[in-house]
Amino acid sequence: MSTAQPQSRPIFASVVMPAFDEGERLPQLLRVLELSADPLSPPTEFIVADDGSAPGHHARHQAAVAATRNAWGRQGAPHRISLFTLPRNRGKGAAIRAAWSQSAPHAEWVGFVDADGAVPAAEVWRLIRRAAAGDADLVAGSRIKMAGHHVHRSLLRHLQGRVFATAVDVSFRLGFYDTQCGLKIVRSSLLRPLLPALQEERWMLDVELLLALRRAGARCVEEPIDWTDPGGSKVVPLLDPLRMLMALGRMRRRMMPRFGAAPASAGLLR
Repeated sequence: MSTAQPQSRPIFASVVMPAFDEGERLPQLLRVLELSADPLSPPTEFIVADDGSAPGHHARHQAAVAATRNAWGRQGAPHRISLFTLPRNRGKGAAIRAAWSQSAPHAEWVGFVDADGAVPAAEVWRLIRRAAAGDADLVAGSRIKMAGHHVHRSLLRHLQGRVFATAVDVSFRLGFYDTQCGLKIVRSSLLRPLLPALQEERWMLDVELLLALRRAGARCVEEPIDWTDPGGSKVVPLLDPLRMLMALGRMRRRMMPRFGAAPASAGLLR
């Protein structure tokens, strides 16, 4: 189910927020997202993709979306927000892909951001404005401590992430420092033709998307961002990273015969 708001200004970017039982954290993220929008932020559509959440969490998602919609309406802001509901939990990748199919058809950019608040709302707006510069086809957040940015996560999560990033680089030579950061903005004209070929339903959508974009000749930029582990992660330590490595092997067997490895200069870190 999707709800929409009439707007006079064309939507520049359509950003999906996959949310599974995020009734505690999503309302705060949306509130800060509303408050941190400024006149330089292009008209943006946000789609909260409820991934089969429990009834209590779903009700909170609905209320948070309605509150943000009403606030932007009172302000005369050019942004809009809607709720898209999947009847059962299918995974982050499946929720994002399903919601992308409901996004504004003429949006120049589409993307996603995690709903847990790990990425500050100000960084979401900054990367949308970064996309508006027009010198790249993909702007991907990257959790790297440089250019004055702050990344706060446990040593275990950092090490697990680096092991996985190394495995991805060995498998596909994507050249990205951080494939799994939960903020990516993609030029719509490149992404939409690729959507029917995307199959990953959980965490591996990020890698599948990056590989497909690189093989399509996309110009890719990794942008350092602030990031803070909000706690309460649904990732099971050690077990889920092992599952991701196994999924990576399956993806390599599925995609390499069709796409091959990405060019060595795939990632562009700024």
